Amino acid sequence: MDQSMVRAFAGNFLGNAPLWYKKTIIGFLILNPILFYTAGPFVAGWALIAEFIFALAMALKCYPLQPGGLLAIEAIVIGMASPETVYMEAKNNFEVILLLVFMVAGIYFMKNLLLFVFTKLLLGIRSKIALSLVFSSMAAILSAFLDALTVTAVLIAVGIGFYSVYHRVASGGHHSHHDHDHGDDNKVTENSRADLEQFRAFLRSLLMHGAVGTALGGVCTLVGEPQNLLIAEKMGWSFIHFFQVMAPITMPVLFAGLCTCALLEVFGWFGYGAKLPDSVRNVLVEYDKEQDEKRTPSDVAELIIQGLVAIFLVIGLALHLAPVGLIGLTIIVLQTAFNGIVDEHRIGHAFEEALPFTALLVVFFAIVGVIHEQHLFKPIIDSVLAMEGQARTVMFFVANGLLSVISDNVFVATVYINEVKAAFDAGNLTREELEHLAVAINTGTNIPSVGTPNGQAAFLFLLTSALAPLIRLSYGKMVIMALPYTIVMSSVAVTAVWFFD
Repeated sequence: MDQSMVRAFAGNFLGNAPLWYKKTIIGFLILNPILFYTAGPFVAGWALIAEFIFALAMALKCYPLQPGGLLAIEAIVIGMASPETVYMEAKNNFEVILLLVFMVAGIYFMKNLLLFVFTKLLLGIRSKIALSLVFSSMAAILSAFLDALTVTAVLIAVGIGFYSVYHRVASGGHHSHHDHDHGDDNKVTENSRADLEQFRAFLRSLLMHGAVGTALGGVCTLVGEPQNLLIAEKMGWSFIHFFQVMAPITMPVLFAGLCTCALLEVFGWFGYGAKLPDSVRNVLVEYDKEQDEKRTPSDVAELIIQGLVAIFLVIGLALHLAPVGLIGLTIIVLQTAFNGIVDEHRIGHAFEEALPFTALLVVFFAIVGVIHEQHLFKPIIDSVLAMEGQARTVMFFVANGLLSVISDNVFVATVYINEVKAAFDAGNLTREELEHLAVAINTGTNIPSVGTPNGQAAFLFLLTSALAPLIRLSYGKMVIMALPYTIVMSSVAVTAVWFFD
């Protein structure tokens, strides 16, 4: 083949990703079949998990869908998992897929209302500590009754709104310009670069406080996370009973999490503590004033419709009137119909954020399929089940936490709750022991999993969102910023689990 064509194929492979990254992915693709046929599927499976985490960690170098997808396709081709298994994993998580496709798009059509409300909030609360606590508390409360992905979509929409407003001004333009590329820093003036970096740090800290808040609230109620509903169904727990039985662990963790939020802002540890620069505040104040002055009756009507739809969204999710994705589709129809958005191309922009992540999530289900078919977690599960008494309950929490950090917490919870329910049905556990283990499984899959972006779907969604590269929120940065929360929340939870038993 002509050398120019070879270079063309090589250049096209993974696009603008660094050469060392491309070579690493090719190395993984060569290594996996060798490991599979020599060391066996168990070793190759764990290597695949490490490789996929690497792809997630390098999300700012290359979107993980392509390298992760190549690794998943190869795993299926060499027999580490079957297409049927991947389909079943996707089918079991169909509600999550519907949620991403429709709910995130629904939030997109609320961006004017969200920017209006959160601008008032941001400008009204000058204390960064108070603002951080508000973000974390609001995320916790909303996640307890709605779902973490929806709350994260709101935070992302707000973050992009704030960032784009200031970036226009920092690039020498006016904050009302709509044809600006806020991903291009080439036009940012020298005088604004330092303030832009500080603003990025400010937004990173708020977004991380909010993301952790979704975990703090999500663990508390039956509807907070998908695995909570699964565990409650197996145990026959009602909404109130679920809250009561989890409260001895979740309430101390919630208090510890909010205290951690305040302390991180006071001392400025782990990338927190950045204040809103005065220049940015002035731009946002001017933007807010101008928006208020030029708001037409049509704009006000649009905000009213968005507000009414937001109320319907909260009520619909809290009362579970329908699966989350269908509620998302409903709010898309309502907002576009009553706000005059009837052009196909305008509607299409709403889906740009969610669909790449939806595809990535299905690729992730392929990795989960490998874990399932190759029984990668079985040695850990068996060793924990063999224990007795308080040590077993605590180790259930620890094992679920560690596995959720590297895998899907819904999958881990499914495996463990099925195992302990089978042990109870076989007469090997008392009802009291079963309840204690169920509490350990729920808290274990929800709390330590904040340690990495792949531990929780909401964190992974934030990492792969359009906002992450804008505010320089990488995988490593998320791990570092989540570390104090992970240590404090997990320590408080494991202590509470020990005394609860």
